Amino acid sequence: MSENISTQVEPIMSTYNRFPITLTKGKGSFVWDDSGKKYLDYTSGIATCNLGHVPDVVQEQVEKQLQQLWHCSNLYHIPSQQKLAAKLVENSCGDQVFFCNSGAEANEAALKLARKYASKHKGEDSAEIVTFTNSFHGRTLGSLSATGQEKLQQGFAPLLPGFRYLPFNDEKALEQLVQSNTCAVLLELVQGEGGVLPADPHWVDQLIEICKKNDILVMVDEIQTGMGRTGTLFTYEQYGIEPDVISIAKGLGSGIPIGAIIAKEHVAEVFGPGTHGSTFGGNPVATTAGLATVNHLVESNVIKQSKDIASYLLEGLTKLSEKYNQIEAVRGKGLLLGLVVKGNAIDYVNEAREHNLLILVAGPNVIRILPPLTTTKEEADQFLEIIDKVFASK
Repeated sequence: MSENISTQVEPIMSTYNRFPITLTKGKGSFVWDDSGKKYLDYTSGIATCNLGHVPDVVQEQVEKQLQQLWHCSNLYHIPSQQKLAAKLVENSCGDQVFFCNSGAEANEAALKLARKYASKHKGEDSAEIVTFTNSFHGRTLGSLSATGQEKLQQGFAPLLPGFRYLPFNDEKALEQLVQSNTCAVLLELVQGEGGVLPADPHWVDQLIEICKKNDILVMVDEIQTGMGRTGTLFTYEQYGIEPDVISIAKGLGSGIPIGAIIAKEHVAEVFGPGTHGSTFGGNPVATTAGLATVNHLVESNVIKQSKDIASYLLEGLTKLSEKYNQIEAVRGKGLLLGLVVKGNAIDYVNEAREHNLLILVAGPNVIRILPPLTTTKEEADQFLEIIDKVFASK
């Protein structure tokens, strides 16, 4: 070991402000720490464990696959990958799928696909991609350049050129959408990290109309909102639109790392052999988990039941907002819920943890609530009781 390196330095880089607990076990809506303390987990691994922790329907299939084959390259056909792609196409407006390992990689693939498509159909100068303020699209340099939050971009200049940010939900700003080199728009229909803020349907309709008239691709980031999180398999369904490209990850694998983009055929066809790739993307274990997850989402009543729980939680939180003036607004879609609060949201999150409840923030003054889609009415009541206590203590 170098004499200049202190033995007291933590071996893991400090890129996270970690909460002072160590989780060792999870099942359904609950997790346990290394002391055996049980928590109601209404974070779902940040909208990842949509079927709860270690769901039986996924665990069984992954355990079988682990006995057979863990990895092979994409130079060969992978049965579970082909089946998952077919299932995603069957249940979306897209035609073809590319698999990767994460949400950031999915958005990177979408950005490359948009520019490749524009290069072929509009010329190499048509490379600008429009995104929106307070958006979050990932931490890689490309997806960070697409993210409309300056605080996350500080220290990483120069960012990739070719991105422009417009105000979210601002109809007047749409007049500035089209420039001579604009090729695509990338947006979230509910800004998760940006404050749990849903897109206004009329604003979305206007945006889509402008894009259609000007041959601009519409790419929807469903990484946090997809896989049933907001009450339909994909949130774009609730807006009555058909994106050219959809990026997904998080809930797709029930906690096993996987990401993907789903694209319309006329867009996907520009991704020919050698244009993009991934060593681990769509490997047998990840796509087995994804296939089991999607099958359960579309074949069971879990999404329908989650809508009922979402309505129940929304009603309960609305009543609390009338009871406590610390709650300024309740917003969101489905089981992606936000409480706009007075003061620092993290203070409420920390207090909730003391009552064995895990929740998150979405910016400085928004509490983010992400129950698993499988959560029960009894668990929802437990959550509402704890939240009541949290606000009563402030």
